[in-house]
Amino acid sequence: MEAPYDRERGRAPGGGDQSGWQGDQHGHPEPRQDPYPPGYDPYAGQQPYPYAPGGHAPGAPDPYGPPHGQAPGGYAGQPYPPPSYGPGHPGPPQGGQGYAGPPEYHPPAYDPGAYDSAGYQGPDDPYLADSYHHDPYAGRDPLAQDPVGDALYDRAAHPPPPSGSVPDPHGLYQQPPPGPHAPDGGRWAPTPAPEPDALSRHLPHGDHAATTEFTGIEGLMNRAGETAGSGPQGQRPGPDDAFAHLFRDQQAGPGQPQAGGGGQPPRQAPEPAPAARPEPQAAAPSGKTSKAAGLLKSSAIMAAGTLVSRVTGFVRQLVLVAALGAAVLGDSYTVAWNLPNMIYILIIGGGLNSVFVPQLVRAMKNDSDGGEAYANRLLTLVMVLLGALVVAAVLAAPLLVRLMSPTFADDPAANEVTVTFTRYFLPTIFFMGVHVVLGQILNARGSFGPMMWTPVLNNIVVIFTFGMFLWVYGTQATSGMGVTTISDEGLRLLGVGTLLGLVVQAVALLPYLRAAGFRARLRFDWRGKGLGKAATMAKWTVLFVLANQVGLIVVTQIATWAGASALEDGHSGAGFIAYSSALLIWQMPQAIITVSLMAALLPRLSRSAADGDTAAVRDDLSHGLRTSAVAIVPIAFAFVALGVPMCTLLFGTAGESGARSFGYVLMAFGVGLIPYSAQYVVLRAFYAYEDTRTPFYNTVIVSATWILLSALSFVLLPARWVVAGIAFGYGVAYAVGVRVAWRRLKSRMRVDLDGARVVRTYIRLAGASVPAAAIGGGAGFLVLRSLGEGAIGSAAALAVGGLLLLAVFYVAARRMRIEELTALVGMVRARLGR
Repeated sequence: MEAPYDRERGRAPGGGDQSGWQGDQHGHPEPRQDPYPPGYDPYAGQQPYPYAPGGHAPGAPDPYGPPHGQAPGGYAGQPYPPPSYGPGHPGPPQGGQGYAGPPEYHPPAYDPGAYDSAGYQGPDDPYLADSYHHDPYAGRDPLAQDPVGDALYDRAAHPPPPSGSVPDPHGLYQQPPPGPHAPDGGRWAPTPAPEPDALSRHLPHGDHAATTEFTGIEGLMNRAGETAGSGPQGQRPGPDDAFAHLFRDQQAGPGQPQAGGGGQPPRQAPEPAPAARPEPQAAAPSGKTSKAAGLLKSSAIMAAGTLVSRVTGFVRQLVLVAALGAAVLGDSYTVAWNLPNMIYILIIGGGLNSVFVPQLVRAMKNDSDGGEAYANRLLTLVMVLLGALVVAAVLAAPLLVRLMSPTFADDPAANEVTVTFTRYFLPTIFFMGVHVVLGQILNARGSFGPMMWTPVLNNIVVIFTFGMFLWVYGTQATSGMGVTTISDEGLRLLGVGTLLGLVVQAVALLPYLRAAGFRARLRFDWRGKGLGKAATMAKWTVLFVLANQVGLIVVTQIATWAGASALEDGHSGAGFIAYSSALLIWQMPQAIITVSLMAALLPRLSRSAADGDTAAVRDDLSHGLRTSAVAIVPIAFAFVALGVPMCTLLFGTAGESGARSFGYVLMAFGVGLIPYSAQYVVLRAFYAYEDTRTPFYNTVIVSATWILLSALSFVLLPARWVVAGIAFGYGVAYAVGVRVAWRRLKSRMRVDLDGARVVRTYIRLAGASVPAAAIGGGAGFLVLRSLGEGAIGSAAALAVGGLLLLAVFYVAARRMRIEELTALVGMVRARLGR
């Protein structure tokens, strides 16, 4: 480009005399003279004023002025250096001078050699990106030149748009400054938005807009870079390519000399601003799919740990029955083991599990230390309370045994063995509490697995203990060991080994806490730190557990009496150990599926409830009920159909009569698993709202119903069927309770709880399970009758009946188009890669 301020053609571009200067070698005609009269300012009234001291911020570069090292009026990226100012070439107005009019424009000389194969490597020209568009200034400047002479850009063949559609060029100075994410106008012009109705009229070669891809300069350059980087020879566009110079501009580094010569100094590359360090943020769910995927992932981790824990728990129960039998000695160990569990849950366990989880979540959200101080205060308080409780319970062990089983308390041998076991087991209360607090701290921090996996260590220790006992004394069937013949060493071995299992279970969580960034410390500054509010809410949970445990105490008394009476009639396996063993099997699906699902869902429910997001609480509640029902409903009917072969296979060491009695109790539990699981899910919504009073009232109703039905079983049924009646009443009581809890929750939230959809899912699942249970149970009964109730016959009956039940249920559910099952099958198939 020639000197933009050259008003005197008799002067050379450098400002000297024209002698020796050959003039315009490219044949450009004489430029036009200044169209503005002296003293006329075309920019008057424009804000900001581009040529006034106040037109821009003091010390800041003039947004309308030239870059550093560039002549005023020049354009960035021009391929020819601007001349210096000199006589006849006025520059910017100096102090004390008036405005001399706008700079005079001199048309540039087009030199095809400037874009030869040597490459154009100078700064980028923002106006060059639009050089192939139709020139809107032809009407204003008849001397304007087309950039190329190729027929592809012939104006006669491709006429410009109608007049009046071209914006005023001065409008460029009136545009607002670009946003922080707008395209860089100093580098490339923005790609115009597609106009399907008009573009096809001006496209060369008759291309149609519907089939033409408008990528803009950015897309062309990206593809050029990919081609250059991926081709075998590093392909570059040839010199005849209309966009070759753009490719060379993109590849040129800052400060490289330009083709075509010239002395323009290279522009300094701006110093890169320090990268902003992003704030750490928790990944938010990206929708229903992400939310369900995250929940299923957490639930899968917990379910895996719970499954292994339950499997090892089965093994533990198997070796217990093998070592102590299904009579009074086995009942004594079971009663002594349940006592610390009942006391722990009664005093503090329910509050820790349900009340303090929302409190921990809120402390992590609101406290500056992420809730660590609150968690340490809670841990210290629990340790102090449980330590004092253990001392008092050990001293009151004989009274506790009498409370649990008057039948054993009246038998001196059974009472002595039961009290001894109880005193060994009561210190486990302390370690249960520590384990739960540490595990809930990890759950609140998003680590769900350790709390579900560490019980496996407990079971392994106890299994090893019973293995040693069997190695020394043999099975109960071979040794005939009972409450009158067991040795003190045997009592000590079982007592210490059982206690050691809980110690290992609690201590095993400490490494996970350190990995999660939590440091456990004793803190006794309890006053005014929020624990009072949690304790106030926990009192209702304690009453809730009390109502539940009252029912368990009554059931234990009835079951121990029924077992002793049935044994006198020649029927073993009808006592409390039968109830506990069947309950262990029956609760396994609940612990693996429902508890794991809700443990992962409870923190999210708590956050939604705290935010007042009723719709999110409803959706999560409905999702939890329907997702758990897909597995819970068919398994409940499977217990009814295959309860006997399950127990004869698992507890064959108790004898055929005792194992069959276990199976009858499991069948009676059966269908009650459905309301039992649903009740657990619904109560979690109350805990999310920090409402512990309603679950207490609901549990009072459940316990009262269960006690009434157990008493009716005690009065109306023979001794060998009393425990089965108690198990059936357990499910009926929870069916009443879930109905009451659902109505109370709906009244509290004042929204529809998606009840119609939930009930429809349960009914359709039950409709698919009934024929499956009938077919599978009938086949299992035939196999068991043919092969006997031994290990082989029981395994064959369970395999045949179970496979038929599963196949019929799946076919029926798919025909009913149960969407929850379809989603579950799709997830499993995706995991398997099919």
